[in-house]
Amino acid sequence: MKAVICEKYGPPEVLQIRDVEKPIPRDKEILIKNIATTVSSGDWRVRGLNLPPGFMFIGPLILGFNGPRTPILGTELAGVVESVGKNVTKFKVGDEVFAFTGEAMGAHAQYVCLSEDGKVLPKPHKMSFDEAAALSFGGATALDFLKKSNIKIGESILINGATGAVGIAAIQLAVHFGAEVTAVCSGESKDLVTSLGAKNFIDYKSEDFTQNSETYDIIMDTVGTSSFSRCHKSLKEKGRLLIIAGDLSDLLQIPWIHITTDKRVVGGPATESIEQLQTLVELAEAGKYKPVIDRKYKLEEIVEAHRYVDTGRKKGSVVVTF
Repeated sequence: MKAVICEKYGPPEVLQIRDVEKPIPRDKEILIKNIATTVSSGDWRVRGLNLPPGFMFIGPLILGFNGPRTPILGTELAGVVESVGKNVTKFKVGDEVFAFTGEAMGAHAQYVCLSEDGKVLPKPHKMSFDEAAALSFGGATALDFLKKSNIKIGESILINGATGAVGIAAIQLAVHFGAEVTAVCSGESKDLVTSLGAKNFIDYKSEDFTQNSETYDIIMDTVGTSSFSRCHKSLKEKGRLLIIAGDLSDLLQIPWIHITTDKRVVGGPATESIEQLQTLVELAEAGKYKPVIDRKYKLEEIVEAHRYVDTGRKKGSVVVTF
């Protein structure tokens, strides 16, 4: 089978498409024929070792010293079950599924073996394979952080970096939870974010939200530019800052912030669970959540797909098809 291999850190050109052995499912595993996957910010970070400040020494210990310990990247996929292990009871051959491999990665391959008890579910009927492939990464991250913030009906939330996969999901999920959303992104994306439910819009190129005297119950930073020291005055009493992409110093300050202020900061890696995916499926089936696909590439164009993600200008998800 074909797979995208990343054996060393670097620019998109380090990626190679190779023939590798097709996996065989174990007793409780299913073999998925991959139809679509994505290139996410997680893939960008691992491939280029593009880590936030403070993590450059810790990162290689976790990811691998000379290159990714898991050479096949990719955090999400959608496809069809081709075969099953002898003890599998939840899926059968021919089932259309989507899956979130998350930190384990491995989705940039024509075939993927996963435990039937893993983060894999039937594909939502109303979604294409491309859309289902883009369901998990942004949706699960946004959902996890919003739930940790205890978001409530009527609260206000500002989403900084509202057009990435996480931001796109966060707008829709926050609206679902009954919050009033202010989206921060470039002016060209105003129509997109308002169509998803954002009530207010700030063009970061012409306005600094930390200087406009507005305050919010929650600020979600998906791009790593809104530390607590920069935006604490924009938080209401008992406000919460959600750091999706922050440097090490931001995370180390959290205990002190909780002791010395009435504010709360939520940071660190997102929790991955099957329950999150089940919630996303329910919302997708109800028409309340839908991934936004910016561009599509063929597997043979994986380098070009990474180049585009590297620009930092993608809106929603970049899908790769097999």
